[in-house]
Amino acid sequence: MAENKYMNSYLAGVLLGLTLLITLYITGRGLGASGAFKSAAVAAVHTIAPDHAAEASFYREYTTDHPDHPLKNWLVFEVIGVIMGAFISGLISNRLILTMEHPPKTKIKVRAAGAIIGGALFGFGAQLGRGCTSGAALTGMAVMSTGGIITMLAIFGGAYAFAYFFRKLWI
Repeated sequence: MAENKYMNSYLAGVLLGLTLLITLYITGRGLGASGAFKSAAVAAVHTIAPDHAAEASFYREYTTDHPDHPLKNWLVFEVIGVIMGAFISGLISNRLILTMEHPPKTKIKVRAAGAIIGGALFGFGAQLGRGCTSGAALTGMAVMSTGGIITMLAIFGGAYAFAYFFRKLWI
């Protein structure tokens, strides 16, 4: 029998819940990721097109809410920590390889295009929904937010509905 290189999913769930609880206690806010990408986008626009950033109300409002610098946001540091933690975890468990999983009948280009399009749509939806899976769903459900419950239902409902149409890509 092959050695399982992954953490027990029940233990991982408990540790994630404890991480969320500790984060809520220490920072007064939950976990999330989409805000970090918004901060990076705002910082990039301020650097590349400062005149546009000064004229557009979205960037002015964001700068007002984050007066120090868009990247001085705790979510940016959270995402950096997640990336570093994933790298260290892969290194420790000897799973650090660069690969793209894809079914035999699907080319890597199709898989990559699907991943990019899906990620862009999910990111757009996170902005419309005022949070990503971590922020709106995980943290929202932890504090029994109606929006968090609706978000989780929409995520899982949408995934099950679309899985029917995309399942042949993986069979």
